Amino acid sequence: MPRFSVIVPVYDVQAYLHACLESVLSQSFTDFELIAVDDCSPDGSGAIVDEFAARDPRVTAVHLPENLGLGPARNAGLERATGEYVIFLDSDDTLTPHALQAISDRIKDTDQPDVLVYDYVRTYWTGRTARDRFAAVLAEEGPAVFRLADRPGLVKLLHVVWNKAYRREFLQRGGFAFAPGYYEDVSWTYPVLLTAETIAALDRICVHYRQRRHGAITRTPSPRHFEIFEQYDRVFAHFDAHPEHAGLRPVVFARMLDHFSTVFLARGRLPRGRRAAFLRQARTHCRRHHTPGAAPARWRSRVRHTLVRLGAHRTYRALTALTALRLRARRLAGALRRALRAVALRIHYRIQLRLPLRENHAVFSAYWNRGYRCNPAAIEEKARELVPGIRTAWIARPGHHKSVPPATRCLTPGTAAYWSALARSKYLVNNVNFDRRLVKRRGQVFLQTQHGTPLKHMGLDLMDRPAAARGMDFAQLMANADKWDYLLSSNPHSTFVWRNVFPARYTTLEYGYARNDIYQHTTAQDVARLRRTLGIPSDSVAILYAPTHRDYRRTQRRSLDLERVLRALGPGFTVLTRAHYFYDTSVAGEETSHLVDVSAETSQLIDVSDHPRLESLCLASDVLVTDYSSLMFDYANLDRPIVVYADDWQAYEAARGTYFDLRAFPPGPIAQTEDELIDVFATGTWRSPRSTQHRAAFRRRFCPYDDGHAAERVVRHVFLGETDGLPPFVPLQDRRPAPAAGTSVSELPTESQAATRRSPLLEP
Repeated sequence: MPRFSVIVPVYDVQAYLHACLESVLSQSFTDFELIAVDDCSPDGSGAIVDEFAARDPRVTAVHLPENLGLGPARNAGLERATGEYVIFLDSDDTLTPHALQAISDRIKDTDQPDVLVYDYVRTYWTGRTARDRFAAVLAEEGPAVFRLADRPGLVKLLHVVWNKAYRREFLQRGGFAFAPGYYEDVSWTYPVLLTAETIAALDRICVHYRQRRHGAITRTPSPRHFEIFEQYDRVFAHFDAHPEHAGLRPVVFARMLDHFSTVFLARGRLPRGRRAAFLRQARTHCRRHHTPGAAPARWRSRVRHTLVRLGAHRTYRALTALTALRLRARRLAGALRRALRAVALRIHYRIQLRLPLRENHAVFSAYWNRGYRCNPAAIEEKARELVPGIRTAWIARPGHHKSVPPATRCLTPGTAAYWSALARSKYLVNNVNFDRRLVKRRGQVFLQTQHGTPLKHMGLDLMDRPAAARGMDFAQLMANADKWDYLLSSNPHSTFVWRNVFPARYTTLEYGYARNDIYQHTTAQDVARLRRTLGIPSDSVAILYAPTHRDYRRTQRRSLDLERVLRALGPGFTVLTRAHYFYDTSVAGEETSHLVDVSAETSQLIDVSDHPRLESLCLASDVLVTDYSSLMFDYANLDRPIVVYADDWQAYEAARGTYFDLRAFPPGPIAQTEDELIDVFATGTWRSPRSTQHRAAFRRRFCPYDDGHAAERVVRHVFLGETDGLPPFVPLQDRRPAPAAGTSVSELPTESQAATRRSPLLEP
């Protein structure tokens, strides 16, 4: 008997069916059968099902002689199921990687519940994703196994069948089957949850719920949407037959009102001219199944429920139109306010430009106002230490204000105070450019710090790289560069590149990157404290995985299966995942970003994308894994191992262009496949003598100035006007960067000690 029977009803989905079936067959957990039921599909879906059945014995193809609908198709699959648990998956959706493994583990941990409920995420054709707004109920504290009466909040989740695993013996004993018609999930979900003696929850995204632009039943006008009433009749018939569940009847009744309201208001469901009839029938069903009980907390919901129960079609339409009109008026008023405010701010800025400069004022920003970080932050801190009477301000979006030190004034972009600071502060410091409307005044000093050693093409070198430039205004780019007085460089390579791609009359300061000073001054005790803060076990090797963004992709590229990597490496490793700041999703994916303990008690996967200080993450880690990120040049200052994962070098080089072939001059081992990366760690190659040699050469070329005194050199030169007597550069061999804290590093095999050892996953 297989652990799971995965049932996929198929109809008119040939564009999505391959992805659906592959998502099941590619699962790391393999003890399952896949039953694909062709509901007499008019397209090529049936042939696709046969193709998969021919190539994989786990797939059973079922062809129905006529189109029966989603419910009967699922019943046909259920009749043929032999698994211990049954999972339903719609044929345009997909399972997330390792979903079956996570579901199986949770079932085992909760002693074989009747039903396991798990999370999903909506995936839109634009690439946007959205979790269920009530997903938090899956993580509620309390017993691991419960009944619906113990946790009625589960009713708030989308009432679908495909976010649950069902014990097949429980389904057989209860005689559960799908009813025909639209909204068949309703008459299945509620009776099943009400009957289940044991329910468990898994707070993990296991399904990608595809939101199609066209073709989905919920977006197709049809009188069959009236079949929702029959489905709820079946639900309340179950209540009538099982009075012991009466306590949950008010909860389900309120959910029914929400559902009726959703169908009524949704565009593209009810045919023209049938909306009034729908609401009248809703009123009839509300009276038929009326259940007194707790009203919804929100007043909007109470109004909506009342209108549905009264069948007040004209009133409902009038209120909806009135609400839309009010929103439109509010938007117009808001647009007018913004326009007037913009005019007022422009006038304010022009006035401020005519007032004297404040000689002891400096304004800082970084990464397009993302917060207190990078070179500007290190320089600001050093300026407060060395410059008498300096008054500093930091520009940050409201969500990043908490990152700014108390001693520094915080400015919100676009405010009057912001424009005043830009107009009257003598010193302007940024690692990107300020607002293009900035007028550089005589006497102002603009320090451009940049934010990385350039491996990829920058500036004017992007003129023949349209995929990377994306409509960049190069004239404006050069106009911005003309405002710079100083440009900070961390090595001769950067100096050469910046001068060519930003040809302007600035002075290059070859003083090193101020943000890297911390690597030379942090103690072992500081490193240990950082690791404790991040939750890294003291005996674990911490791998910082920080890939860069791709110009040829709009969404986060996930080239590594980090759970598989951790399982292959075994106990003793922790992976810190850091997404590029251009993306708002985890490198590991939403379904795994919250997971820990994926392979053993000392192996963890921790998402640190929201951590405010990248330097702290570098200090806490033992080794860096990256692709083409400039972080490798900074991390080399720690003299810790670096592994390059370059699985798409040709595509990256073609889209962006690079100044040298990283494969020919790497900071450490290079892996081009996931298995090669696993092998680099499993064999100890990541810290081998050859890896050390590569890193030493890399450091000689790219780390000559980052000796821990860069910020002091910059502040003394730019703010104090000192050019003589600056701190001399400390030779590489005399530097003592912060030591790595992973005690298990010395216990792991070197390349020579592990010449015959390979990951179990790589064995033939």
